Amino acid sequence: MNALSITGLELARSGGFRLSVPSLSLAQGEQALLVAPSGGGKSTLLHLIAGLEDPDAGSITVADMPISALRGAARDGFRGASIGMVFQTFNLLHGFSAIENLMVAMMFSSVPAATHDARARALLAELGIDRPEQAVETMSVGQQQRVAVARALACRPTLVLADEPTASLDPANAATAIGLLQRACRDHGAALLCTSHDPSLRAHFSRVIDLGTAEAAR
Repeated sequence: MNALSITGLELARSGGFRLSVPSLSLAQGEQALLVAPSGGGKSTLLHLIAGLEDPDAGSITVADMPISALRGAARDGFRGASIGMVFQTFNLLHGFSAIENLMVAMMFSSVPAATHDARARALLAELGIDRPEQAVETMSVGQQQRVAVARALACRPTLVLADEPTASLDPANAATAIGLLQRACRDHGAALLCTSHDPSLRAHFSRVIDLGTAEAAR
């Protein structure tokens, strides 16, 4: 089973934007960096994979489930259970603690409710958050990034999508953060598809997918 399979994907928008991905796949547990010029479709592709948008043509399969076969609550439920997401601005719930951010994510998953608290605390501790009840808005950027990674893994996803996860960090902290993200995904058996405009991150990935070339194919 592949974590991700894309075939014949096409999307066109007004203004001349067009995204074309003939084929792309990620094996279980594989990690890849997705690159393209600014406006080249990196974030759009992640949104399509997550089922937040629909393509004009083609198929997207995550964990053997065609995203197009799901609608409404069924698609939302599948996303919550199978796809973890790390955003550039983290999108944490302010006014909530670190552990509450993870608990909210697990509400929409198949993880047994009786295990939510213990799993959230274990993930946060694993990622160096020793004050799980601290409000996320009072945390440093680096701590918020760790909470975001923990939240992405909380539901035991098959695939983690990370959209420019180090954009708000300086180069030294970016290298540390991407290593943490990769290690966490590896330890939890999740495939990782990460976007970045930072060329220094290429050295951290054995596979780099360029949306502007045939390298996307596999």
